[in-house]
Amino acid sequence: MSTQVSDDPLVRIDVARTKDEEFTAFVHDAGPYLYKTALFLSGDPHRAEELVQATFERAYRSWHKARDGEPRAYARRILLNLRIDGWRRARHEVVSEMVPAEAVIGPADGVAVRDEVMRALSRLPLAQRRVVVLRHLLDLTEEQTARELGIALGTVKSANARGIARLRDIFGEGAR
Repeated sequence: MSTQVSDDPLVRIDVARTKDEEFTAFVHDAGPYLYKTALFLSGDPHRAEELVQATFERAYRSWHKARDGEPRAYARRILLNLRIDGWRRARHEVVSEMVPAEAVIGPADGVAVRDEVMRALSRLPLAQRRVVVLRHLLDLTEEQTARELGIALGTVKSANARGIARLRDIFGEGAR
């Protein structure tokens, strides 16, 4: 890959970047996105950091494949696979009630809302939580979610419907 050095639109000077420079730029660009994704999937800031680090390690090893397509989607798939492997190893997971506000929304913005969403997500079954996070927090389509999780489109639709219905019930309980 190359980058434009000059600010003048009439002058284009391309400088070849090394693999490490490309990957470093990718880490700076995709890091916050991957961390938020990992945080929503795990509910634990420490586990989220570990997932992101493991994701970057794997992405770096196969950077030649990742950079030719969509590197962010490639890394997200790695992250999701790592998280699914973790779910398989530990079937009974407890999601942390306390996640730093700035990690998900921003400093002091919507802290109460973020905490309420995290608690509600922690009450969903894992399959529903995965689908709801990918569909509604990462804005993937049903088809993309099915591909990411390796499940049938109908399974995504039913898990999403059940998850959203359960979230409505959970948020309804809090309103009473």
